Amino acid sequence: MSEMPKAYEPQGVEDALYKMWMESGFFDPDNLPNLKARQEVFSIVLPPPNVTGTLHMGHAMMLAVQDAMIRFARLQGKRALWLPGTDHAAIATQSKVEKMIFEKEKKSRHDLGRANFLKRVEQFAQESHDTIVNQVKKMGSSVDWSREAYTLDQARNLAVNTAFKRMYDDGLIYRGYRVVNWDPIGQTTIADDEIVYK
Repeated sequence: MSEMPKAYEPQGVEDALYKMWMESGFFDPDNLPNLKARQEVFSIVLPPPNVTGTLHMGHAMMLAVQDAMIRFARLQGKRALWLPGTDHAAIATQSKVEKMIFEKEKKSRHDLGRANFLKRVEQFAQESHDTIVNQVKKMGSSVDWSREAYTLDQARNLAVNTAFKRMYDDGLIYRGYRVVNWDPIGQTTIADDEIVYK
């Protein structure tokens, strides 16, 4: 019989445990035949973190609370789904990538051209996404990774475009001449909550 370690060594336990959970399919309520017939459903959508960086203590707190909620629902016999995803964060991601390119190469997005700049943004977003997903997994969060969503993936993009088209057709949104908040550095319009009044 081997001696127990004097201190807790998470790398020897947590990765293997999470891998076992993932392989079991336990996080996907459709994989649990004894729960399929149950009517009561409980679901949470993970508030999608922005792909502008890494998670912080506020995210960790949210993950811990939601994980406790979803696991409790499972213990109650509900078909519990915790849906994960990430958000592209549009202007914030663009701004961050532009700053990184300027600091490293002294170039602007205009110097790179649209296609090359978009590639750089996608590369940054993918790297950040991978970091975020790894952090969520390290927390032991019992999300159903088989249903992971990204706000710019094909399904979400189609849904947003369809919704905007319907709203336009119904006269709920329309084009018109309006005063807008113009960002002279980013050369784009921005929302009211993204400006500082002086």
